[in-house]
Amino acid sequence: MIAFLTKRLMHALLVMFIISVIAFAIQDNLGDPIQQMVGQSVPESEREALREQFGLNDPFHVQYLRFAGNALSGDFGTSYFYREPALEVIARHLPATLELVFGATLLIVLLSVPIGVYSAIKPRAWISRFFMGASIIGISIPVFLTAILLIQVFSIGITVSLFPESTAWGAWLNGLLSTDGGMPSFGRGQDLVPVIGHWETNLASLGGLTHLVLPSVALASIMLPLFIRLIRAEMMEVLQSEYVKFARAKGIGVRRIYFVHALKNTMLPVITVGGVQIGTMVAYTILTETVFQWPGMGLMFLDAINRADIPLIVAYLMIVGVIFVVTNTLVDLIYGLVNPTVKLTGKPA
Repeated sequence: MIAFLTKRLMHALLVMFIISVIAFAIQDNLGDPIQQMVGQSVPESEREALREQFGLNDPFHVQYLRFAGNALSGDFGTSYFYREPALEVIARHLPATLELVFGATLLIVLLSVPIGVYSAIKPRAWISRFFMGASIIGISIPVFLTAILLIQVFSIGITVSLFPESTAWGAWLNGLLSTDGGMPSFGRGQDLVPVIGHWETNLASLGGLTHLVLPSVALASIMLPLFIRLIRAEMMEVLQSEYVKFARAKGIGVRRIYFVHALKNTMLPVITVGGVQIGTMVAYTILTETVFQWPGMGLMFLDAINRADIPLIVAYLMIVGVIFVVTNTLVDLIYGLVNPTVKLTGKPA
């Protein structure tokens, strides 16, 4: 275990170094932060003084070494726009993003496992065919379009007039397909409950949860079809394996075969892919947060790019890199717990 964690730490340091170098290498193409800070009316002499003050005229390697030295002590620089430490700005926006990812992950787990397992056990059932067809559509629709559709249907509302209103059944069907809307679709609302420091949660109040519903569904729509199809494919393959056939021959109950022997082995590759994909959702929140104006790290990152706020951009990229590394490490640890024959050191059991 210690050898595994040490190896992971070395990988994490290498990833952080590469991310920081790439972020600094593209900073010259992000625009002039001084222009974003002071506007057009400030004379060039004052702009040049600000460039000297922030060290923007220094060579690339000098700027990078200065940043790396400060980063090792926990200082990722000061945001040009907020005039605050970049980590404090990120800490203020991070809870919103983590809660959004948590809500989407919860939906994915609660829906994909039963749907995927059922579709594998009864692949010819009409409901299984329906879910497989819906999953293809779900994979094909981009998240921003899903978000817009959710806002139209559940926030604004729609009125359907496909059937004649003169008949009772026609009016009933039109009313069944129509929606009144009313779901919140902008921001986190006012019902946030303070937890600690910058952390305010939507999960502790009904009003906060209602604001979380639509963004979570939109974000989950990216990964949910993928996980349904992955679990179904893995489960069908496991059900055809020799040890499952042997278990049936021994007379073991069908439910035990499905939900103990088969499902456990089905989840091994799902955990591996799932850990990576859930970490990827942190980056996917950019589009979701933009449509719903959710004040998380994704929306903050887009604003930082528009303002050429280089310290905030670099700090964001490094925090996302840390989230990826931590997520992948936890996935490997969970993989070892689910399958004890897997050794984290890479040596055979």
